[in-house]
Amino acid sequence: MSASRETTARSGAVQRFDEAVDGLFERWRGHRAVDRLFYGASAVGDHGMVWVMLGALRGLRGDLHWRAAVRVALGVGIESILVNAGIKSLFRRRRPVVEAERPLPLRTPLTSSFPSGHATSAFCAATLLADGDPGLAPLYYAAATVVALSRIHVKIHHASDVAAGIAIGMALGRAGRHLAPLEPPPVRNGRRRRRR
Repeated sequence: MSASRETTARSGAVQRFDEAVDGLFERWRGHRAVDRLFYGASAVGDHGMVWVMLGALRGLRGDLHWRAAVRVALGVGIESILVNAGIKSLFRRRRPVVEAERPLPLRTPLTSSFPSGHATSAFCAATLLADGDPGLAPLYYAAATVVALSRIHVKIHHASDVAAGIAIGMALGRAGRHLAPLEPPPVRNGRRRRRR
């Protein structure tokens, strides 16, 4: 198979995936409670502020948690620069076409649709916040999932934009956990042991 045919086949598969997922969400669009949930989640996910606030709440629980709060704020800031000024500039993907009037007001970004910045910040933050907080980890990931999926429901992003955003966000979160661990490596014989 030639490179151009392979690219066309890949883009066809992505389009079919996007259409299939959008079809699932179409069933729920127009339901007042569902619209409020997803439009609200989309709004609070703007600029990653919800994750900074969740980090600040975690920070009230002690020193270790305060370090986690600082780390998530820095992590979301760095993620935003990498995604919005870096990755998005490499792609010129158009956002989904909205034919009907939106049921609730929503800010529409002007940047490329790929990848979803809401999904990247949500899963980067959830990955960082879950570290050292196993009791609340499911809650962080549940909130991240709702924010990420909201972008499909409100038709600001294609499903593949969100899937890519989730993968990038988790990778960035794991990198942040590795580069800035919450607890220093254990001390042995007066020397800090290096993490492998």
